[in-house]
Amino acid sequence: MTEKMTIMHNEHKRRRKQLMRTVGRGNIAIIASASATVRNNDVEHPYRQNSDFFYLSGFAEPDAVAVFIPGRKQGEYILFCREFDEKKALWTGKNAGLHGARTVYGADDAFPIDDLDEILPRMLENRARVYYPMGRDTEMDQRLMEWVNQLRQQSRGGVHAPVEFVSLEHLLHEMRLQKSAAEIQLMRQAAKISAQAHIRAMQTCRPGLHEYHIEAELMHEFMRSGLRFPAYPPIVAGGKNACILHYTNNADELKEGDLLLIDAGAEHQYYAADVTRTFPVSGRFSEPQRAIYQLVLDAQQAAIKKVRPGARWNEPHDTAVRVLTKGLVKLGLLRGPVPKLIKDEAYKIFYMHKTGHWLGMDVHDVGEYKAGNQWRRLEPGMVLTVEPGLYIPEPCKRVAKKWRGIGVRIEDDVLVTKNGCEVLSADVPRTIAEIEQLMQA
Repeated sequence: MTEKMTIMHNEHKRRRKQLMRTVGRGNIAIIASASATVRNNDVEHPYRQNSDFFYLSGFAEPDAVAVFIPGRKQGEYILFCREFDEKKALWTGKNAGLHGARTVYGADDAFPIDDLDEILPRMLENRARVYYPMGRDTEMDQRLMEWVNQLRQQSRGGVHAPVEFVSLEHLLHEMRLQKSAAEIQLMRQAAKISAQAHIRAMQTCRPGLHEYHIEAELMHEFMRSGLRFPAYPPIVAGGKNACILHYTNNADELKEGDLLLIDAGAEHQYYAADVTRTFPVSGRFSEPQRAIYQLVLDAQQAAIKKVRPGARWNEPHDTAVRVLTKGLVKLGLLRGPVPKLIKDEAYKIFYMHKTGHWLGMDVHDVGEYKAGNQWRRLEPGMVLTVEPGLYIPEPCKRVAKKWRGIGVRIEDDVLVTKNGCEVLSADVPRTIAEIEQLMQA
């Protein structure tokens, strides 16, 4: 086993122990793997494990159920999975099997997934609470209720069925919100390779290429670095397409004088990067493009300065909104007193999304944004994006023609540290001078 694998297996073991301390003796936690998904006929999509399941197990196969029973003498962590099939391995490669579940993935005990209906109900006997992600898997929900009803029918024999179901996600997602040193290292690597891909895109871009040519350059850089999959479908949006927030057609020709907005990040061992840059197709910003870009950059830099321990989640967003609104008034795109424009949310004509989200195993990662009725405070180990933008679609007749069709977003991945923050994706040029210099070179 490699050193990296050992580090992550130790991580998974630590997480399981933390979970079981919270679950407590006399209770049980259950979580099922993601199912394989058919693409068409007998062809499947590339398999990607459910993030919560992988977070606890590191087990990347379908048809598996993980069970956690604090204090169980025969073993607290039980994994139901597919048995090793030598004939099937000829077609699809080796799977862990029961032996691998124990020796490689750290299960205290392992059983065939085909025996789940026989064995798991007995594990539910006399457990007070079941921690489980109810509503995520309809088939598994139904089976769990059938097992509980079987136990209820045995009450005269002294068997007690669980009386309470508790959301497992509530526990797991709070755990996932603060990243360990090992997780942060994976995210640094994802951000580093994503940065290299964005730089490659800037160096390659020129009028006459199509958006998909640039997407291919991004994917090439991901894959040559060993990261086979993006964290999400890349957005490669030239010209007016940049005003479509989730544009993924990536099919149009890149034209002289247009901007190109790229929102793309790699996934590294289940951890995501999420980076956006906007730059001129021809290598130089026009004056209107320069004005909008600099305003978005000013908003982003001001927002990043607000990322620090103890700050409220909403502070970077509120800061970005103030900078953008003030700048839009200065450029003549909005009219009126800045405080009133902010109160009336007039800026939403051009800036309609939040300034960031949690980042981790999911690109829009888990974790509550509020604690009670208050925006939660940032703590060291949390990772978030900071991504202000301005989008002025071509049909927007209320503004001068020179602004229409300009869409700009600048996004970076930011780690909350003990003394402030660290921009994980800082390797990608952000200033106008840096971008133009790179593209001209």
